[in-house]
Amino acid sequence: MNETVAVLGTFQTEFRTHHLRHTFVEQAQIAAAGALHDAGMTPDDIGAIVFSLGPTTFMGVADADRWAIDYVFGAGKPMLRVHTGGATGGSAVQAAYNLVRAGLHRSVLIVGAERIAETPDAQKVLNLIFDVFYERDMPLATNTSAALWATRYLERYGNTQEDLARVVVRARRNALKNPHAHLKGIITVADVMASPMISHPLKLFDICPRSSGSAAMVVGNMDMARRFQPRPAFINGVASRTTTHWFGDRMTPSADSDFFDFDVVASAGRECYGRANISDPLSEIQVTELYDPYSITAALQLERLRFCSPGTALKLERDGYWNVEGGAVAVNPSGGTLCTNPIAVAGLVRAIDAANQVMGKAGAMQVSGVRNAISSSVGGIGQFYNCTIFGTEPVGD
Repeated sequence: MNETVAVLGTFQTEFRTHHLRHTFVEQAQIAAAGALHDAGMTPDDIGAIVFSLGPTTFMGVADADRWAIDYVFGAGKPMLRVHTGGATGGSAVQAAYNLVRAGLHRSVLIVGAERIAETPDAQKVLNLIFDVFYERDMPLATNTSAALWATRYLERYGNTQEDLARVVVRARRNALKNPHAHLKGIITVADVMASPMISHPLKLFDICPRSSGSAAMVVGNMDMARRFQPRPAFINGVASRTTTHWFGDRMTPSADSDFFDFDVVASAGRECYGRANISDPLSEIQVTELYDPYSITAALQLERLRFCSPGTALKLERDGYWNVEGGAVAVNPSGGTLCTNPIAVAGLVRAIDAANQVMGKAGAMQVSGVRNAISSSVGGIGQFYNCTIFGTEPVGD
């Protein structure tokens, strides 16, 4: 059975460093109730729940999905937790999609929450994924690894740190229209360049914040869409890829390509486009909501997803090619992950923002004439990747 899958409702909180008024499970409940209300549904209308939850050590509670069951209306229903690092939110959307697509459930609630700022050192928690003897003390980290990517890109294609800074300027400007965004404002290239160097060539403003908050989405089959949502966003394409955990294995002469080439993006993109009947993404997709926790990350994806040729994304940035107004395609109208990064639900937020564009529910961020939008999420150090295409019309098999 290949059921058509549609987004019926979405919700996200405001994201900031701390949410002191609510506990973790209360945050999750706020999002779950909000998405159900947006869809005009009750908990009884939901067949199953997918809980989007990354590392829980951030807040000192292991396996917090167990704590959350009653709060997200999960008692008596099938419920599963998804965890693929930063890709968790996107993976959760695709898990729910598969449950509906297979005909196992008519509707599924995807929900999660994040409180990353409760730990004084998030990187120390993240480094627990690395091998104790070979990697953990190098120090290999998300910031240093992204800096390697940025260094290779700038050297290979002749770009500058100022080119990266322009990405940040656009993201912060876009986020001004996003009521949920953590960081926003009018800044200049000079402001980015003057921010403290974290790991060359990445400065503080080139790197996402630590954000707390929650988000939820309801997906359902065509019968549920007819019943609850007059203007759904159809999930027409999904794909995901993984690669080796061993970062060094992507840099050896025996590897098929350089780690910098981010091959999982190109591979997943081809599959996703094929499912959604997209042959020319630049002309057929109007909005991207790409997972971009660093100023280099979106450029790599835009090139691998065939919105432009290799080495040109930052050059096109200079000409406003990715602007919401007057650009060829609106890249991250929400401000993206550079402005808001609640790890457990960051990919889910990207999917929500893309789906809302298709549903005409993006408020001040709305781009006119959106027929298709793509979201993505990245986990580990480029180890997990997924992308999802939302459309105004369903694509038949």
